[in-house]
Amino acid sequence: MPYISLEDKKRLAPAWTLPHTPGELNYLITILCQDYMGVKAAIPNYAIFNEVIGVLECAKQEFYRRMVVPYEEGKIEQNGDVYGD
Repeated sequence: MPYISLEDKKRLAPAWTLPHTPGELNYLITILCQDYMGVKAAIPNYAIFNEVIGVLECAKQEFYRRMVVPYEEGKIEQNGDVYGD
């Protein structure tokens, strides 16, 4: 989960320009993953691939839970539930 200390958040604050397109976002995520792999293991191995994929999956799930679910709940209230009453 993305819950780290305030000190670590400040240290890790992005120094790059924020992405404006899905391609740019994908690129930055990819670069971060590759850089992390370089820090963790000089020679890529299954364990490091598993770590990166696990982090991406957890970040995806947390994003969905915190951002998408509230949006969808609001749309259900606004437009009605497709699954019925």
